[in-house]
Amino acid sequence: MSYGLASLCLICALAAGCAQSPGRILFKDDFEFLKAHTKVVVLTNRDGNARVAVNPDLQGRVMTSTAAGPDGQSFGWINRELIASGKNDLHFNAFGGEDRFWLGPEGGQFSIFFKQGDPFDMAHWFTPPPINEGPYEIVAQDAGRMAFRKTMHLVNYSGTAFDLELHREVRVLETGAVAALGLPTPAGVATVAYCSDNRITNKGAAPWRKETGLLSIWILGMFNPSPATTIVIPFAPGPESELGPPVNDAYFGKVPADRLIVKDGVLFFSADGKHRSKIGLSPRRAKPFAGSYDAANGVLTIVHLTIPEGKADYVNSMWEIQKDPYAGDVINSYNDGPTPTGKPLGPFYEIESSSPGAALAPGATLAHVHTTMHFQGSEEALDPIARKALGVGIETIKGALAAR
Repeated sequence: MSYGLASLCLICALAAGCAQSPGRILFKDDFEFLKAHTKVVVLTNRDGNARVAVNPDLQGRVMTSTAAGPDGQSFGWINRELIASGKNDLHFNAFGGEDRFWLGPEGGQFSIFFKQGDPFDMAHWFTPPPINEGPYEIVAQDAGRMAFRKTMHLVNYSGTAFDLELHREVRVLETGAVAALGLPTPAGVATVAYCSDNRITNKGAAPWRKETGLLSIWILGMFNPSPATTIVIPFAPGPESELGPPVNDAYFGKVPADRLIVKDGVLFFSADGKHRSKIGLSPRRAKPFAGSYDAANGVLTIVHLTIPEGKADYVNSMWEIQKDPYAGDVINSYNDGPTPTGKPLGPFYEIESSSPGAALAPGATLAHVHTTMHFQGSEEALDPIARKALGVGIETIKGALAAR
């Protein structure tokens, strides 16, 4: 989530009345709603318990998933009011969903959300139509996989044109694929895992260069918050003089100390949906895992992302002409809460990942894979998964923000 203050005000107005209870929502209830209003497709693993709801007509996004069949918990946040309205907002369609495809940068001299010469304010901020509205073409499909294609023409703030083709594939992962990421799969843990494999190809005649602006793949996942949910992100330790600060927490004003704890190579961030705040990690600090733990429902969510070795040029999305347009984040997390109008957008929380800037020759392709895994079970069974991916155990996660 990287919207400016004014954009948050407008989006809040669009989403007024769409707030849902942060309690346990069943997959079958979300599926029936989506089926009534969209062309939802459910992908499954071999035993049918892991289910992933994908919407080709909502830009190929993953809307929600479950680890325990139709009666299992639904993990994605869905903006029912907006979807049911059938309205299309040119600024931003906040449909929700666990995995949506966007492109960066949002702000700055290479922005694709502002036209050349326009001020960086909400009145002039528009999500590019190819990532905001309309269906994506289905090019392949089976029980556990759906692939999409979309051609796009974009022009950035500096006047550079981009012709590109997106190939996006959503795949449900079996236990072996989870183990291949280095994570244990203990008995007694219900699991749903899927990835979005996103590839953009330069279809134009000219190379994409840093001097005139680069694009990046940006994947955002929106989940249901609760007072018992904590976001956990491990980071590379080391002195700030060499690696910079461990976390950027100034997007919407500095995060209060009782909502963000940074210690021993791990940060803990509130996902209660009650205080609007955002954090980000630079490529010098980011590791390939991030996650959250919902202690009320025994749900451990792990996100894995591809971080190419040696790449440091991540696009900057700040709403200003930037001193360094490639000082952006690899991982971001957002906690929703009341905006200046007094209403939250959801509420929801987000875990996001970005690719490096795509310096592509004509015909060349950049790939970014974002994997989402939900594990549901006892604390004892979930503990080794948390330790392996996040570097801390369940008890530590539960107690990290206990004083808030």
